[in-house]
Formats: sequence, C-alpha cells, structure tokens
Amino acid sequence: MGSAVRVLAEATPATRDRYVDLLRVGSLAVVVLGHWMMAAVTPDGVGNLLAVVPALQPLTWLLQVMPVFFFVGGFSHALSYRSLLRKRPGGPAASDASASASADSVYAAFLRARLQRLLRPTMVFVLVWGVVALLVQLLGGGGGLTGVTLRLVTQPLWFIGIYLAMVAFTPPLLRLHERYGWGAFAGLAGAAATVDVLRFAAGVPYVEFLNFAFVWLAVHQLGFLRADGRLGTGAGSASGTGSASASGLAPGAGLRALRSLRVPALLAGGGLIGAVVLVAAGPYPLSMVGMPGEKVSNMAPPTLALLAHGLWLVGAVELLRAPAARLLARPRAWRTVVAANGVAMTAFLWHLTAMLGVYGALLALDVPLPEPATAAWWAQTPLRLAAAAALTAALVAAFRAFEHPAPPSATTPAPGSGPLAALGATLCLLGVLGLSMVGLGGLLEGRTALLIAIPVSAPAAVAMTLGGWLLVERAGRGAVRGSDQRP
Repeated sequence: MGSAVRVLAEATPATRDRYVDLLRVGSLAVVVLGHWMMAAVTPDGVGNLLAVVPALQPLTWLLQVMPVFFFVGGFSHALSYRSLLRKRPGGPAASDASASASADSVYAAFLRARLQRLLRPTMVFVLVWGVVALLVQLLGGGGGLTGVTLRLVTQPLWFIGIYLAMVAFTPPLLRLHERYGWGAFAGLAGAAATVDVLRFAAGVPYVEFLNFAFVWLAVHQLGFLRADGRLGTGAGSASGTGSASASGLAPGAGLRALRSLRVPALLAGGGLIGAVVLVAAGPYPLSMVGMPGEKVSNMAPPTLALLAHGLWLVGAVELLRAPAARLLARPRAWRTVVAANGVAMTAFLWHLTAMLGVYGALLALDVPLPEPATAAWWAQTPLRLAAAAALTAALVAAFRAFEHPAPPSATTPAPGSGPLAALGATLCLLGVLGLSMVGLGGLLEGRTALLIAIPVSAPAAVAMTLGGWLLVERAGRGAVRGSDQRP
C-alpha cells in the first residue's frame, strides 16, 4: 500500500491541480467528522446535538462543506469530459456530423467512467447492508438502535444521487458555460432565487424541489469557471505548486497576486453577507444542515441561503489556494492526500456504520451512555471518535478494493449510445435517491417512501440502480478514459 501510494505520488504530472484533491478529501473528512459529532445517541434512538444545543448551530456555516465537494466535482468533470472530446476520432477538427456522433459516444464513455468510481463501492455497501437487514428481520430483530441504524445508514446516499445528476448534466451545462460563462451560473442562481420566491411569497406547492437541481448545479457551475481560470486564482493552469515563488520574484507580482484574489474575495464576502441577510430577514433557519422537526430546512430542499453559503465557502477555499499549493509541494503531504483520495468514497459510505457500531458495542457491553451535551458526554467524545475512526479504517481495509474502477476495454462506444447511457444514469440517480429515503428497515413489510410522488421500496430502488448501471456499462464500455481528477 505504502509503496503504491509513493509511486502514484511521484508520478503525479506537473499539470495536476493538487489542491482539488485536497479539497475533495478535506470536504468528505469534514462531513464524516460532522456526522460523528452531531449524533446524539441514547438507548432510545439517535438525535441531533444541534437540536439539543442550538447555540452550536452557527458552526454549520463552517462544517457544511458539501458545496465544496460539488464545486470540485464541476472542475474535475470539465477536465475529464474535455479530455475525452479531444481524444475522439478527428479531434477538434472533426466535421459537424462526425463530431456530433462521436460526442454522443464520448458522453456514454464519460458516464461510464464517472459511475464506476461512484457505484461500485456504493452497490457493495448496499448489498452487504441489504443482507444484514434481511437477516436481522428474519431473526425477529429490527427494534431499538438496530432499527434506527437500518434507516440511517443509507441516508448519506442522497449525496451520491445528486452527484450522479451533476455527472449526467455536465455536457449540456458545460456547453452553456462555454457560451455564456458567468451568465450560465447567473441563470441557475436566478432560477434558485425564483423558486424560493414562488415557494415562500406565492405559496406555490412542490416548486421547492426544483432547487435540488438549481442550487447544486449552480455550485457545480462554479467548478467550470475554475477550470477555465475565471475565478481569478490561476486555477485553470497547472497545479501551481512552485509557481507562486517564481512569480514573487517578478516586478509587480504582489499586485497581480492581490488582483487575482478579487473574485474569490467577492464570492466569499458577498456570499457570507447574502447568507446573513437571508437568515436574518427571511424564512431561512440558522442551521445549514437539516434539523429535526423544523418547518423549513436549508438542505432538503436546498434554499437560496444555502447557495449563498456555498458561494462564501467557494470563495474562502480559493483564497487559501496559494498556501495550500506550497504545502502540497511537500512529498509527505502530497502522499497523504493521494492515499486518502484512494479510499475517500469507501470511508464516506461506511462512516455511519462505524459510528453506530461503536454505540451498539457500548450498549451491548452495558457501558453507560451519558445524556448528550453533558460534561460526561463531552468527556467521552474523544474516545468515541477514536473508536469510530478505527472501525472505519477496518471497514475501508475490507472494502477499499471496490473503489478502484475496472480498466477500460479497447473498443469505442457505438454511435447513438448517449441516450441509452442517459437513461441508465437517470435510473441510477432515482434508485440511489429512493434508497436514501426509504432505508433498509421494514424490508419484509414492504416499507416505501415517496420519490417524486411515487412510492418506492428498497428492493425497487436497488433494482433501478443496478439496472441503470448495467445500461451505462453497456453504452459506454470500451471508452478510453481521459484526464481524471477523480469524481
């Protein structure tokens, strides 16, 4: 493992943006830590520490970092899709007819490459937990913390469902970006604002669910702007490791560096001010994560306040790019990021399993669970976190092999494979979203949840995901993978 990581790290091309990899790993790590910290587990169930101690809710303005992950995804998707387009037959000089046909094949190849990294570890996670859920219910269990676990472990899959939608929409939205630039982002942000006006001022029912697309795709669009260097930090160039010191010797380099920070500073300042104003004056709650029992959530569905929060986070991380690049120029730091990137999705999938496993072990051993937020609870927290991290590491060791995609075959996807791949991606995202909502409890009773007004059971959700994945595999098999900044 160590030697393989060292080889990968040393083989990193100079053009790779290492900061993107750090942001990806860092954002998932913050999400994992946040879930571990927010869980207020008692023998009767799982609550939310932020509901027990509302004074902690402002911390979500730092810890709700999913917008950073989706922003990084936009950057990576733009690089990967453009690389595949350049490698198509005829390349940029292809005729309009042949370019259209090959772009259709590239779309299928792009979806297959992206979905492999997401769905292989996800489906292993789902199948393992599905077997466990069936055994538990056949043996007459499923109550107490076990039942809560069967419902909770699939909830983070919503993130993968939304991410699948971003992958599927990358080609058309990238074309909009190439034509309109900031205007494409402004259109999505304006649509998100319009949805909230219709929702809160006009009382239009169900319109709020459109913001699952508009808000997250707007953040994703910022990644396209970064890929083209339009956020002002030189992000469209190489990794930048070492470039800062060289430029610092040139006349006027300091002034140019300050000017390059204008857009990130405007994003950070404007987003933060916008979020504060919206929360203070509007119907938006303080917490940037969902809270139990609240009438309005900034997360589900996303709101304009969450978009403003995403803007300030994107601006903030871009302001930190130069010092981070200097850090990542150090071999040991970069090897750490490379190692973490190879298992990040597996760790994300299994981190709730580990956390609930720790609490289950404490209950089984009759270790007293202090009341959440008490002095005894806080004193026990470091031990619980260390145990959850250790169990997550063990689960990663067991399942990490599934995170590595299968090598591509030598053939090229057939013309016309794009629509088949799009259908498969649609089934995948609906299946994953449905599974995140229904959970794995009540399998034998046929428990369902509403997905776009349609009742969906866990077996049906798994079948949709598997069926969609097979369609994408069939449509995109044989693609030559392009530049990969990972999902």
